[in-house]
Amino acid sequence: VQLVESGGGSVQAGGSLRLSCPASRYTYSRYCMGWFRQAPGNEREGVAAIDSDGTRSYAGSVKGRFTISIDSAKNTLYLQMNSLKPEDTAMYYCAAGKGVVTMSPHRYNYWGQGTQVTVSS
Repeated sequence: VQLVESGGGSVQAGGSLRLSCPASRYTYSRYCMGWFRQAPGNEREGVAAIDSDGTRSYAGSVKGRFTISIDSAKNTLYLQMNSLKPEDTAMYYCAAGKGVVTMSPHRYNYWGQGTQVTVSS
């Protein structure tokens, strides 16, 4: 499973970004997909996850602002991030893991290299 994130960048608070993570149709049908982030000095934390049945889960800090989705036609996982805050600044990672939707990074086996998101106040 190969995962490559894109779409990160620098925005002002209140702005939006959309992260992308293309993968094969096989990957989406077999794995739970998640977005994680890690800021310097912090542990990696789950942001959003979606499983093969379409069940979604969000971290409380992003609920109502971020949306995880899969475009089946493009075989791409997305994370739409709206109303961004400075505390959203981090490296964001796409990951794939077996089983039901979960926000625990330990349940994910495959990881991308990350894309940086920086939100200025």
